[in-house]
Amino acid sequence: MRSGDTKPSSNNPNKRRAFLLATGASLLPISLIGCGGSSSSAPAPGAAAAAPPADGAATQSSRSARVEAAQSASMTLGPAIVVDQFGYLPGFDKVAVVRNPQAGYDAADSFTPGTLYEVVDAVSNAVVYRAAPVAWHDGATDASSGDQAWHVDFSAVVAPGQYFIRDKMGNASSAPFRIGADVYRPLLRAAVRYFYYQRAGIAKTAQLAGAGWADAASHLGPLQDRQARLFSAPGDASTERDVSGGWYDAGDFNKYTRWHAGYLIDLLHAFADHPGIWGKDANIPESGNQHPDLLDEIKWGMDWLIKMQEPSGAMLSIAGLAHASPPSAATGQTLYGPPNTSATLASAGAFALGARVFGARAGLASYGNGLKIRAERAWNWALANPNVLFKNNDPAYNSQGLGAGQQETDDYGRLGHKLAAAIYLYQLTGKAVYNSFVDAQYRNTHLFEYWNYVSPFEAALQQALMHHASLPGATPATAAALRAAYITGMDGTDHWSAMRARTDPYLAHLQVYTWGSNAIKSHEGNNFAALAQYGLGTRGAAANLNAASHYLHYLHGVNPLGKVYLSNMGALGAANSVDQFYHTWFAHGSVKWDSVKDSTYGPPPGFLVGGPNPGYHWENGCPAVHPLCGTQSPTPPTGQPPQKSYVDFNDSWPLNSWEVTENSNGYQSAYIRLLSRFVS
Repeated sequence: MRSGDTKPSSNNPNKRRAFLLATGASLLPISLIGCGGSSSSAPAPGAAAAAPPADGAATQSSRSARVEAAQSASMTLGPAIVVDQFGYLPGFDKVAVVRNPQAGYDAADSFTPGTLYEVVDAVSNAVVYRAAPVAWHDGATDASSGDQAWHVDFSAVVAPGQYFIRDKMGNASSAPFRIGADVYRPLLRAAVRYFYYQRAGIAKTAQLAGAGWADAASHLGPLQDRQARLFSAPGDASTERDVSGGWYDAGDFNKYTRWHAGYLIDLLHAFADHPGIWGKDANIPESGNQHPDLLDEIKWGMDWLIKMQEPSGAMLSIAGLAHASPPSAATGQTLYGPPNTSATLASAGAFALGARVFGARAGLASYGNGLKIRAERAWNWALANPNVLFKNNDPAYNSQGLGAGQQETDDYGRLGHKLAAAIYLYQLTGKAVYNSFVDAQYRNTHLFEYWNYVSPFEAALQQALMHHASLPGATPATAAALRAAYITGMDGTDHWSAMRARTDPYLAHLQVYTWGSNAIKSHEGNNFAALAQYGLGTRGAAANLNAASHYLHYLHGVNPLGKVYLSNMGALGAANSVDQFYHTWFAHGSVKWDSVKDSTYGPPPGFLVGGPNPGYHWENGCPAVHPLCGTQSPTPPTGQPPQKSYVDFNDSWPLNSWEVTENSNGYQSAYIRLLSRFVS
């Protein structure tokens, strides 16, 4: 926990969480990133289903020849062979990883691979391909995972179908998977539906949410979102304003303006980059209207951002909400924080990009024009008020208990937001003032200050800079410098050099694992994909997208746990997906929602969790501070190699599972942006 956070009380487990380094929700530099973990861990520069799945999901959930993974008798704590449990696109790399644990919670397991591996058609049981396993780094043990590993490359298999990998000699097989052009479409639908479950202030009907997750509209009672008051004047009716709508930020229900703007920017890019892939079948309230469901969901989020803007253009910083399970049971007062510069700059960027996207849609031109006005109003306010700060949950601001993670940022963070806003405003308006600001300031970013420093921890800013370099009106020298720096950086140690050398046996290298590492995986995948998107470097688009795809495969099961890091995905084909995670609604001990295996319903499908975090630590003072500590810190995640620093658990204080398993809108938006690149 950061010093500004407060210990959670027994009746509000959400007054906890430090600044979430890896949220990437706003996808901005280290100091701009979303709710949760400490930035100190960043590398220095240098059950019941919801509405029936669509678009081919039934093919995965009702296989006539469902194959369970066979485990060697020597592997009792984890899988011997890991694959993407949803599958692979026909023309892309396909590499199964065979593992022999040497360190970590499963070190007692052992596996010696056979000399030949088979790719087996799961319907006919016919062997369609054979390949010998290739030892990773001549049999070395990888420090990040604690495993020896072998690779089985079956990229030559391109025929659509259902398959599994078999080691006859080792008596082991992988989870089943599909090969097909549409293999990720059902996942994209589930990932987008996540935001419907996160909506505040709207009834979730059984028809749309699924009977297990139906709930009345939350936070609409007396003195709640429609009558929110300034945090410093909770008894003053003159401060009341409507902050209803939007999304619960993560496993907590608070709504943070700066981060929320970042989620919108990420989703807007995902929509604009691939406008033809988004359907109208996500089964949300707006499904079936004239717009794709993702755009409808973005508009839901944008409508809340509009409510947070004052007539001056300033943006209120935060809305702090009460917590309960289910959300509709929350009765506490809603309080909001005053404007700050960082939220206003972030919102200027979201309004500007939104104005361009919405303004191009039939029936939404007026809405888009309104966003353009709001974007310039926000920019002008921030220009006149460059250093207005507000720290929530901070004694220095008398804001203890308002929100959880610290939404304020530093000078570099504000520069990043201002650059991104200028980029999107320039694209929208063509005004020279915005282009001139980028020309004057781009070399003050870490991409240049730290010698071509490309980092998944600065994904939002660096992606915005690459976007600027693609604009026809960008200053040629600026665009050329941006492209050259990014190309050089991506050729560096932790990107293409690591991919070529297969530094990570699971083929998705990160320099460091932190709180929110799954978001960082998505960011790094998006870094590679940006090379393809903008035609950067000497490698072709196929090579860059293949590199990006390995980060998707990691999230889908190509990792030491053989874990799909999405919740409750069995109906979509996953053999081992997240069973439980930290969320106020799907709380520890809940008879209905605690666990997919042990509760009536478990959590809904499609929530991306934080992921391995070797920095996890139970509450300071444990075990003496409270009996709920137990006698020792949970192992795992404690005391493991970085990639094994994970376990499905959702205990609140003092075990603080949010450091490992909590979801975040930022994790989700980064994943959606990556996943959408592989859907056609």
